Amino acid sequence: MQNFFINLKKEVFPVSLILILAISRLIPHPENFTPIIAMAIMGGHVFRNFYLSFFVVLFSMLLSDFFIGFYSHMFFVYFSLFFLILVFFSLTKKINYKNLFIFSFLGSVIFFMISNFGVWIVGDLYERNIDGLIKCYFMAIPFFKNTFLSTLIFSYSSFMMYKSSTRYFGIKY
Repeated sequence: MQNFFINLKKEVFPVSLILILAISRLIPHPENFTPIIAMAIMGGHVFRNFYLSFFVVLFSMLLSDFFIGFYSHMFFVYFSLFFLILVFFSLTKKINYKNLFIFSFLGSVIFFMISNFGVWIVGDLYERNIDGLIKCYFMAIPFFKNTFLSTLIFSYSSFMMYKSSTRYFGIKY
């Protein structure tokens, strides 16, 4: 029973961290300047259980989407987050301050490719042909800057908070 409470105590900070990232989506922000890719990167890093990681990130996203509103290409956004959690869960031992920049860029590119494919496939802004797909990706390029910048800022800040939590909470993750 004591092990259960020790393990529960170890998960309180990581769950809180992911929930804080999700709630920050509700604060007014520039377009595509959100913490969702950082949530996937950190979700893959802070939990030792893949299913818990996926559940916490999914629940956090659903919670914030409930307040923001649902959208037509949600499946593609959630699928990209699932894929990113899977990738970063397998790379969890390699996440450090130096690699986090590369992982943030990689995560932003993967998210860009999958989510904009979803905009093209379920939306009515672009023709359903290769020209429409190329135009969809081309028109989304200006938004990539905010996606990448927000991923860097949220990833590094949450990574620093997570690393410093051992000092404050006395928990070895």
